[in-house]
Amino acid sequence: MLTEIMIKIPGEEPWAVHLPHLLLDTASGFCITLLLRKLYLWARRQQASVSVTLHIVYLLIAGVCWTQFKWLTLQWLYGNLWQSMTWFDFGTWTSASLTMLATWTAGYYGINIYLDNVEQRQKAVEATHLAKEVQLKMLRYQLNPHFMFNSINAICTLILKQDNTQAVSMLEKLCDLLRYSLYTDPLAKITVREEVTILKTYFDIEQCRFRDRLTVDITADRECDNLRMPSLLIQPLAENALKHGMGSQQSMIIRVHFQRVSNKLIIMISDTGKGFSDTASGQKGIGLKNCEERLNLIYPTNSHFEIGNQPEGGAWVKISLPVEAAE
Repeated sequence: MLTEIMIKIPGEEPWAVHLPHLLLDTASGFCITLLLRKLYLWARRQQASVSVTLHIVYLLIAGVCWTQFKWLTLQWLYGNLWQSMTWFDFGTWTSASLTMLATWTAGYYGINIYLDNVEQRQKAVEATHLAKEVQLKMLRYQLNPHFMFNSINAICTLILKQDNTQAVSMLEKLCDLLRYSLYTDPLAKITVREEVTILKTYFDIEQCRFRDRLTVDITADRECDNLRMPSLLIQPLAENALKHGMGSQQSMIIRVHFQRVSNKLIIMISDTGKGFSDTASGQKGIGLKNCEERLNLIYPTNSHFEIGNQPEGGAWVKISLPVEAAE
């Protein structure tokens, strides 16, 4: 198109020469750009000053070579074996060749820069996604070793007391909890019904330890059963309440309630323990921190995590998640 607009249309060549020469001109220019592309790829790997110099040299040589090819093919089509170019013709034709090759070079690098930017953005998005996946998996697999030690010690105590039935029951529930934690995809979401089931398994283990000192009340509105939420989200909060809120001889009631309010899934966890300390944030424990970090990663701007103390004593945690129905 550039050849036609810049050279052919302004000229007065007959169509018998015009059309064949245009095809030869365009084909040779296309082949030259294929060679330039290879040379540019090599030049781009050099230092900046060397690369710029090489690009200019390649462009000048390609322009002169293209001009000579166009002149020789034109003379051949007119039936002349050789006719030297005037300096005016050389300057005019070479300027046109350089203009077209420079235009192609600008388009070539423009497309390459765009594709490089797209690739870099894609890699950045993939890296961020992978980092979030790794962080979420680490948060999910961060089981409190104290819970494991205490549970195993409780089982040993039951065995020593020859309460084998209770020991076997507690060991089975502990295996169920560990199996669920290890073999469930930490990035997958589960239904509220499934979360309640595994939460009851956890509390059954703890009640084997605390006996009558621990009372648990887990309720969920019927419309919440098939709503999706991150797996094992509540268990670390319950563990945090038992670890930091329950005294050595104190009894505790823990209530967990799931309800749907408009387009939000509201989860309320409360207890009758010591409550949160007003001094150090470190008193919250790892359960609260993990839960809050998971929510920030999964729902960056669409979740709420609140904590507080009840007037009559004890602590509460309120979680608000966007409603997601199970498939």
